[in-house]
Amino acid sequence: MTKNSRAYIFIFNPSADKGRALRKAGWLQALVADRKDSKLVTTAYAGHAAVIARSGIQGSSCLIACGGDGTLHEVVNAVAGEGITVGILPIGSANDFIKTLNPHNRSHAGISHFFGAGSKYVDVGSVSFGSDDHRYFINSLGIGFTGRVAKAVKRAPWLKGELGYVYALFSVLAGYKPLQMRISITLEDSVLELHESIFAFSVSNGKIEGGKFVIAPHAELSDGLLDVCILRAVPKHEFFRFVLKYLKGTHINDPKVLYCKAKAVEVTLMAPEVMHMDGEVYDNIHGSVVISLAQERLNVLCDVLPPASLKKEPQ
Repeated sequence: MTKNSRAYIFIFNPSADKGRALRKAGWLQALVADRKDSKLVTTAYAGHAAVIARSGIQGSSCLIACGGDGTLHEVVNAVAGEGITVGILPIGSANDFIKTLNPHNRSHAGISHFFGAGSKYVDVGSVSFGSDDHRYFINSLGIGFTGRVAKAVKRAPWLKGELGYVYALFSVLAGYKPLQMRISITLEDSVLELHESIFAFSVSNGKIEGGKFVIAPHAELSDGLLDVCILRAVPKHEFFRFVLKYLKGTHINDPKVLYCKAKAVEVTLMAPEVMHMDGEVYDNIHGSVVISLAQERLNVLCDVLPPASLKKEPQ
């Protein structure tokens, strides 16, 4: 764990939390204005966070993603492999990644904790798909069921936080059928091959997905391995018992679930499907999807100090 000493760029996404983050614009602007070593840049359109992040790639810059997992996803994809330190101000809907990064769930009242924080290197997932597409993820990836759930969440902007995920889950479930997949999992000392109907497929770096679902209870951010969780085909009415298990992380003990640590995974889809990375939707994915770890880890500010800010965050 290292201490940081650098300039800070706060990348604020007012569209985070389905637009509710906009309420915090004045609060955040006032806090950043008090710092000579910091500046605030507000996103104006989808993908703008990545543009801002790329323009801030300097050896002395620390980029703070102010939004949800989607904002962080954009920043990570812009700076992965560039040696940049990234911080997270979680003002999104689910804020899944930080729940693994800072498991004690300390709630900071402002931004002052960033300036004395330590940092640590975390793994980053690397995904190749389509003819020449490539993206990174920092928390989780899902194909099929969870990809469709992420898509349904985007279509329900009136529902806040975990409620939106629960609504999306059941709306997708109503018309869902398990998918045929060919999966090759490279374990630490062998290769596991599957070719069967799969209800839910996830690859994780963090433990949490969808706000409270403990998809990968054994995930470690810096272990150099991916956590693979596969729910084999089950009747839809049986899925309800798995929901409670996913919330507790006990699903991994069920015989219908394959859970393992892997170096890499390759999935071959029989038909076009929906994929999500960190909750961001990638539609019409087909053919081969190759998932591994990026060669370089990402340096992320982490929670090592108690809250020090005197200004209260608006609700």
